[in-house]
Amino acid sequence: MVRLPYLTALTTLFSYGLLFAFGQMRDFFRKILDLWKSKNLQGYAPICLGLEDFYTRRLYLRIQDCFNRPIAGAPDAWIDVVERYSKDSNKTLHRTSKINKCINLGSYNYLGFAAADEYCTPRVIESLKQYSPSTCSARVDGGTTKLHAELEEVVARFVGKPAAILFGMGYATNSAIIPALIGKGGLIISDSLNHNSIVNGARGSGATVRVFQHNSAAHLEEVLREQIAEGQPRTHRPWKKIIVIIEGIYSMEGELCKLPEIIAVCKKYKAYTYLDEAHSIGAIGKSGRGVCELLGVDTADMDIMMGTFTKSFGSCGGYIAASKEIIQHLKNTCPAHFYATSMSPPAAQQVISAIKVVLGEDGSNRGAQKLAQIRDNSNFFRSELHKMGFEVLGDNDSPVMPIMLYNPAKIPAFSRECLRRNLAVVTVAFPATPLLLARARICISASHTREDMIKALEVISKVGDLVGIKYFPVEPQKHLTDKIQKKLE
Repeated sequence: MVRLPYLTALTTLFSYGLLFAFGQMRDFFRKILDLWKSKNLQGYAPICLGLEDFYTRRLYLRIQDCFNRPIAGAPDAWIDVVERYSKDSNKTLHRTSKINKCINLGSYNYLGFAAADEYCTPRVIESLKQYSPSTCSARVDGGTTKLHAELEEVVARFVGKPAAILFGMGYATNSAIIPALIGKGGLIISDSLNHNSIVNGARGSGATVRVFQHNSAAHLEEVLREQIAEGQPRTHRPWKKIIVIIEGIYSMEGELCKLPEIIAVCKKYKAYTYLDEAHSIGAIGKSGRGVCELLGVDTADMDIMMGTFTKSFGSCGGYIAASKEIIQHLKNTCPAHFYATSMSPPAAQQVISAIKVVLGEDGSNRGAQKLAQIRDNSNFFRSELHKMGFEVLGDNDSPVMPIMLYNPAKIPAFSRECLRRNLAVVTVAFPATPLLLARARICISASHTREDMIKALEVISKVGDLVGIKYFPVEPQKHLTDKIQKKLE
């Protein structure tokens, strides 16, 4: 968890207060000027009221050039970013023909499969010729090819579950599956920092939702004990079922889930476990099988395992892996399986080929090399950022490492200065994070060379000094040497 320093919190609050005050003043004068303008709504209420889009108009538009940047190539270790300009103070942005080649620290390309691959790409091209880009049909109609059936078998075998089901979108995997698993009379206990797709899925299920403190098995047990004792609201009947939802790697924190402790609590109180491995599957573990492999947890102890193909496998879509009974239930009840267009066949072939490379079934050891590279790259980059004095969240082995920015003025400053130096980074602010906890989220790839990372670190260090985000003192060299020696021991 982030412990916000008092002075940093005070200056950040003051900055947001200043922006809010000036925004309110501008809205006030805008209302006065609008009195002389004809609105021509003809009885309709305005779609966006003043306060509903206040944040967008008065805060986001000021810095929107730092977001939604268009690219002109594959998201590999280096990426082509299209330049944009604005003539109206960032209200509208226009693309140019100029392209900046930047080191890519923003994409989820953990294992480097997003670019052309000697094993995957030829097979994807062949599948495109054979099946076309889309099935133009749902799975239950004419949308199931042999590639879909093969991928379900490959995924189930890879994660260590009896069966799996595919979906064409990672976000929809959570938001559509959770309502199919639990409804009214059920209880969902969710980590406080779970992804928005889980939040929306839980809200749409109709089940009662309770939240436990991030990664705290002790608080989870406290919530479980209290809710089991109280039962359902008003009637106090026993819950029909209880599902605890957690993530393998938390996407905005870079932290690993404390899975063994949470599993022990769930077993004690007979609660089902739902593990979202969107950022962990393929990226961590000796053979890329995710957080269960890394932390020594038997996948038989997990009831439902969710993951996506967009991060480590260079494709799109998501999956649910579970027992055959649960998967069959989802195939019979989940609207996303009934009505959504099935996963693109070339995208399915990309995942099949990527998993085969990871497992060494392509006849090479490139998969093992990629896994070793992403682990070494992540730990090296995180260690160097710490040495420079940045406040970096997350755990070792995680390829996600947020650098805390806090102050709203430092969000565009960091992003623009990095881009000016040919470094593409992602900055994250409210509502994706709490208002005071803005950050830059660094994503490391196995395709990054040591030279790429050293160059990126040099840029981040210079920009960090310029913007003033080195909140911690640089560690003395002797202390660093002792620390490294202890780790080696």
